Amino acid sequence: MVAPARKSHMHERTFSHVRSHFALDKKAVLDIGSSEGHYLERFGKGSMGVTIIPEHVTLARQKGLNVIQGNIEDPAFTLPEKFDAIWANNLLEHLHSPHLFLTHMREFLNPGGVLILGVPVLPPPFLQRLKKFRGAFAASHINFFTRRTLIETARAAGWIVADARSFHFANRSIDSLITAIAPHIYIAARPDPSFAYARKRLLSLQNYEQ
Repeated sequence: MVAPARKSHMHERTFSHVRSHFALDKKAVLDIGSSEGHYLERFGKGSMGVTIIPEHVTLARQKGLNVIQGNIEDPAFTLPEKFDAIWANNLLEHLHSPHLFLTHMREFLNPGGVLILGVPVLPPPFLQRLKKFRGAFAASHINFFTRRTLIETARAAGWIVADARSFHFANRSIDSLITAIAPHIYIAARPDPSFAYARKRLLSLQNYEQ
């Protein structure tokens, strides 16, 4: 019974560091995969949650939270408003198409907005037998990332990654000491205004459409 309590405290401390660093308590945040609103209730005015589970919508609304039911992997999914930040924690590893999700999310940010992804990452081989570091191997996951591939996946979808670390410690220098072995990484990224697919990629897409 003691271990889960410590784990919960660690997660709460990390979230507190991320929220403080990006002032998410003062911003309108789009919480993708918001569930019952555990994080959403601590974001700023105008925040909204999206979940695919109707029961979570009911529970969140009972708390007075603005949560809608929707599938963000549906190409037709849209929203009438834009947000200062997008928060998606423990989501990317479950999606059928992370690339399409990342390109789609660009539509929902205000100018200067930031995308924050929290993703369990593959540990170094010498740590893979330790339970604490095996979160990325959960049976429900269909995508697997390292810190490097997570950064490159975001970049390939038109994002400029400004930060990619554990946020276990608020101090960046101290935090960098454990980021290399951290089981969970948060990346913060902003849309690249000059992003365009390479010509070879565009030619491939044309062939797909024929």
